[in-house]
Amino acid sequence: MNSAPRSIAVRELGVMEYSEALELQACLVQERREATIPDTILLLEHPHVITLGSSSDLTHVLIGKKELEKRGIKLFKVGRGGDVTYHGPGQLAVYPIIDL
Repeated sequence: MNSAPRSIAVRELGVMEYSEALELQACLVQERREATIPDTILLLEHPHVITLGSSSDLTHVLIGKKELEKRGIKLFKVGRGGDVTYHGPGQLAVYPIIDL
């Protein structure tokens, strides 16, 4: 087992659309696989968004589409497990991109 210290890059990105953050993560995962970047942690906030995991159902979102649009809340079906998750301003989202 190698116990040498590893560097971790921390990127503070401010407010970023969920779709942009997903795209960035996909690029960084590929770069990490190729060992062209160190382990990386992304710190950011999203505008109002609700993500729907593989166990979710639209009936789990307690307000309708019209109200979501009125409030500027976007919906995203995502490739993760779990149910419905809200992300929004003032809430820190942390995304680790780490070679385990």
